Amino acid sequence: MIIFQLMILGPFLMGSILSKSFVDLPATAKKIVNLNLTVFEPPIILWSIWGLSLTAEMIVLPFTGLGMVILGFILGYAFLPILKGDRKSRKTFIIGSSLANHGFTMGGVLCFMFAGEKGLALSAIFLMYFIPFTFLFIFPYAGIQKRKEIFTKKFLKDFFITLRNMPLYAVLIAIGLKISGIDRPDIYFPLNILLIISISLYYFTLGTNFRFGDLNPIKVEHLILAIEKFLLIPLLSFAFISFTDFGPDIKLVIMIQSFMPTAIYTVVTSVIFNLNSRMASGVFIVNSIAFLLIILPILFFFKDIFLNFN
Repeated sequence: MIIFQLMILGPFLMGSILSKSFVDLPATAKKIVNLNLTVFEPPIILWSIWGLSLTAEMIVLPFTGLGMVILGFILGYAFLPILKGDRKSRKTFIIGSSLANHGFTMGGVLCFMFAGEKGLALSAIFLMYFIPFTFLFIFPYAGIQKRKEIFTKKFLKDFFITLRNMPLYAVLIAIGLKISGIDRPDIYFPLNILLIISISLYYFTLGTNFRFGDLNPIKVEHLILAIEKFLLIPLLSFAFISFTDFGPDIKLVIMIQSFMPTAIYTVVTSVIFNLNSRMASGVFIVNSIAFLLIILPILFFFKDIFLNFN
């Protein structure tokens, strides 16, 4: 865990230090993100999904994850009247409300710490919603300037014929391989190395957009996000699983993931589509710090309750 955190902190600090040395910082940040989306993420996604084995009960996990991010999107819209700012800032906030750090940089690690390898595997299945939702909904939402642009011929062409959709194509290829009955070969694949590179690139980009002034935790968007992520979504998730007969491991993963802070893809999306990347960086960092300092200790304090769902 220490090495993992240093892997995140190092690129982040490097990006923050080097940010002033770039002639065109927004263009550079966009190139780095697109490099990640086209070169490093696709093989990670293809290899991971290709090796999954699903049971009937596990199918509920990605749909639950999808429900959480849709709920966050709705809550973000509901709180818009309280916020100030231009269209780009409002879009950035809604995206931050929707996306959550369910992946291996936060939610997956906690599932592993609570439930071992099975928890990690279930968290990977839970995360299967992310790529289709992000690339089929969040990215188009971020890129649309006017409502009349939705599903026009140009919009559809620009959406499907673009390199940044490579992770989505990787999902489709992996599913096609599984349907075709083609097993993943038993060979060495540098998954850990690719993950380190991919995560490092994202946190480097985050560092280039970070300013210490973004850390003001009393800004209204930070307070609203904390209420959404750490109170409303967990309460509604608990109410949902209380009426189900899911196994204890399934319930454990759902509850842990329901507490996750906003995702780094909030920053990634804002960079790609020229939204308010400073605001995205600020809400991501403040929300993550609040989680690590307040919510995480609470989760570990009540660990026995989480481990004994019935």
